[in-house]
Amino acid sequence: MPATRPRASASPLYTPRKADRRARRAVREQFTTAREQARHASRPPMRHISPGIDSELRATYAPAGRPGPASARGGSLKLPPHRMTTAVAAGAYPFLAEGGLGAQGLYVGHDVHAEGAFVFDPFALYGKLDGFTNPNILLAGVIGMGKSALAKSLAVRAVAFGYRIYVPCDPKGEWSVVARELGGQTIALGPGLPGRLNPLDAPARPRGVSAEDWRTEVRKRRLLLLGSLAKTVLRRELHPMEHTALDIALDQTVARADAGGTTPLLGQVAHALGSPEQLDAALGEMPGRLGHAAEDLAHALRRLVHGDLEGLFDAPSTVAFDASAPMLSIDLSRLGGAGDDTALVLAMTCASAWMESALADPEAGRRWVIYDEAWRVMRHAALLERMQSQWKLSRGLGIANMMVIHRLSDLLAAGDAGSRGRALAEGLLTDCSTRIIYRQEADQLRSAAALLGLTGVETQAVSALTKGRGLWKVTGRSFITQHLLHPRERELFDTDARMSA
Repeated sequence: MPATRPRASASPLYTPRKADRRARRAVREQFTTAREQARHASRPPMRHISPGIDSELRATYAPAGRPGPASARGGSLKLPPHRMTTAVAAGAYPFLAEGGLGAQGLYVGHDVHAEGAFVFDPFALYGKLDGFTNPNILLAGVIGMGKSALAKSLAVRAVAFGYRIYVPCDPKGEWSVVARELGGQTIALGPGLPGRLNPLDAPARPRGVSAEDWRTEVRKRRLLLLGSLAKTVLRRELHPMEHTALDIALDQTVARADAGGTTPLLGQVAHALGSPEQLDAALGEMPGRLGHAAEDLAHALRRLVHGDLEGLFDAPSTVAFDASAPMLSIDLSRLGGAGDDTALVLAMTCASAWMESALADPEAGRRWVIYDEAWRVMRHAALLERMQSQWKLSRGLGIANMMVIHRLSDLLAAGDAGSRGRALAEGLLTDCSTRIIYRQEADQLRSAAALLGLTGVETQAVSALTKGRGLWKVTGRSFITQHLLHPRERELFDTDARMSA
């Protein structure tokens, strides 16, 4: 037991009744003196201040700590549980914020809550952050909030880290100036332009792959491309006999091209589909059966040869794919301006197939593939299937796909509930470990919260975000980040020049 401080007290004793006045006065004085002594005896002793270190400020234990079981080392420390509501916790701990994603990666801007720099790199986070299963990114925001500036800024800063940038569809032509500044390559396609792409070009055979295996792989890619183009024009799935006719027409076209030392063209495939006698003879069918089944297919591919896309994809390529270029963009601003996105989707399908040679190269390094204005292709299931395949293979190919849309409800425009288009669009969202949401309109908050699983606080924050400020959700962790631009970047990414002229 610890020693207790003694307590003193004083009380009057018996005084004779017949004592005179002088004796009573002496007794009172003695009592007063005794009481003062008792009062001073109960006070702690006064410390004398002396120069040097105070004895109570000196270390009580050795640097190794207090010895014995009382040091709380080597055992479990059990504390009583305590429950509180989130409102009480916010008041009790008002200065807690996310610690960020680390210091390795691309500088994005300022973390509003943590008041520090915010850095992001999907390749650096993969395998190091719990729940970060893929490098794909979704970027959504209304017009004028700075989402395009963020996408371009990430692309420019990624080049400094050795990444390559591919933009398979640039429907507004905004990426051409960025590619030119980075020393990259831009291919402009459209009526009256000299650019030509042959989507049936065979990519270079990778090392370690036999010639026979690579021939089979090239044939499969060409069939997938032709099937996607046909389904986009016909707006339906192909019938079994149409698949057979497409196989035969492609084999016949490739055989003639190999014999002549040339590359097969889409127009040659369309011509073979329009020759029923050749199709029936190749399959050994009764005259007219296979040729009749391929009529719709032949007319569907005819649009790429004699329709609004004439000359764009039915000629040998006028450019070669430069895999060493830091950035490659395909400018399709001349297409899709009349409100019909079919031509734009067809061109994007052909362009993405032409770029697959670099995407499938295992030695091409890590790359970013940016689908700007992706909302325009959400209504076409054939292109969504190609995008989903690229999303699924992103880890094996070393690709970070970025999909840029305006509203989260654009994903719902892919089809009715339960349709294949809706399932593909929602699958793309599921395969994005990073979701960046800029301000959404009030009527879009409910759908955004349902698709992304936003909390009430996050939903309220999204409705009040200012320009350049977005909600970053990375595998369940949330950040409010203010994107910061260099003056040169702000000048390069300016899309409001005409409004302020």
